Amino acid sequence: MTQIILAAQQHQGGSYSFLIMMVVLFAIMWFFMIRPQQKKQKEIRNFQNSIDKGTQVVTGGGIYGEVASIDHATGKVEVKIANGVIVTVDKNYVFAAVQDMPVK
Repeated sequence: MTQIILAAQQHQGGSYSFLIMMVVLFAIMWFFMIRPQQKKQKEIRNFQNSIDKGTQVVTGGGIYGEVASIDHATGKVEVKIANGVIVTVDKNYVFAAVQDMPVK
């Protein structure tokens, strides 16, 4: 009878340690995976909200260009990709400022 009680008590302690282990594992995932991704998304969103005419950008499709105009009401950005060539892109698909783009 004593052995059954001891075995039951040991089993309960094991479930608590498993729960603690899962919480620790989630905390590690949060700090090393989820939190940095949220920071990166916030930086991208801040960049997209601060786009202005003349800003050098890269679109989601990999097209390099310069912002010709932006319509904040509709979220459309006109990107000049060559002389006389302007494409309209959704603001959410303009991701990064280009620092090393050659000016032509």
